Amino acid sequence: MAKTALIFFPAVLFLMTQCVPSPLYHGNTVRTKKSSLQDRSTGVSGSVSGVASYYADKFHGRKTASGEIFDQNKFTAAHRTYPFGTIVLVANNENGKSVRVRINDRGPFIDGRIIDLSLAAAKEIDMLRSGTANVTLTVVRPEK
Repeated sequence: MAKTALIFFPAVLFLMTQCVPSPLYHGNTVRTKKSSLQDRSTGVSGSVSGVASYYADKFHGRKTASGEIFDQNKFTAAHRTYPFGTIVLVANNENGKSVRVRINDRGPFIDGRIIDLSLAAAKEIDMLRSGTANVTLTVVRPEK
C-alpha cells in the first residue's frame, strides 16, 4: 500500500499543478499586480489620465513582453492592458507636449503609474529631468 501511495501521490500532484492558470495571463485577460482581472477583449478607446514614467539603459536590447527587442531610441511604451501594437497619444499635462507611441511591452508595475515610455518618447514630452509626468493617454489606433 505504501509503495502505491509513493507512486500515486506525485503523479496526482503533478497533474494538479498543470491545471493552474498562469498568474499573469489567462485567456483574454491580464492580471496586474494590484488590480483584479481586466478584460482586453472589449478593445480600448477614450482617454485616461495618470502618471507616466520611462525606462531606458537597463532594458535596452532586452526582449519585451511582445517578443520585440527594446530599443530606447524608438517611440514605444509599456502598458498593463492595451494590446500590443496599439498606438497611443501621450500628452504631458504640465507642458502641453505630446508624442505617439506604440505599445510593445507590459508595465509599469509600480503603483500609481499608467504607462512606461521609452527614452525617446520621454525626451519628446520633456520629462527626463523629473522622471515622471502627469499625462493623458488617448488611443489613436487600436491594434490590428
